[in-house]
Amino acid sequence: MKAVSARRTFHVWATALMACWMMLLAGCSGGADMQDLRAFMDEVAAAPHGSIAPLPEFKPYEPFKYGAANLRSPFQAPVVVPERADEPVPGSIQPPSNHVKSYLEGFNLASLQLVGSLKLRGQYYGLIRDEEGTIHQVGVDQYIGTQWGKIEKIEEDRLEIVEIVSNGGGGWLLRPRTVELVGSAKE
Repeated sequence: MKAVSARRTFHVWATALMACWMMLLAGCSGGADMQDLRAFMDEVAAAPHGSIAPLPEFKPYEPFKYGAANLRSPFQAPVVVPERADEPVPGSIQPPSNHVKSYLEGFNLASLQLVGSLKLRGQYYGLIRDEEGTIHQVGVDQYIGTQWGKIEKIEEDRLEIVEIVSNGGGGWLLRPRTVELVGSAKE
């Protein structure tokens, strides 16, 4: 009885599968209702073909070297120069004319970092790291930075420097600057 039942099930499935194949073949067969589609395809194929414009030629990338490293950052407030009682007469301020520049005067002051200090015989000396990573010892009355920055005072955690900068009108003025120990900035 089981064999008859299995044959009958197989026969039903085979018939259903044949019916599906017949319907698929009938749906794919061409007929008169496809004439409008064939006419449209022939019309499109007969139309003149356009040409695609060539890609534009790209110029190679040219790197830009930032040349305003010595200028104040536009994101920082301008330096306020306080009035000093011992302020020299305008026009008497001049960069040193016969000054032999030291190694640290080749670096922008913003790129130099105070990384420590030494106290020898009651006097502090600063330890400055340049942008190449070399540590230099500096003392009072030495020059650093590109603006004739003269070290006036050295404390344990800071250097007080006075730079000679252009006033924009052909003269010069003194600008005090402070270089603080790395990591000790007061916020």
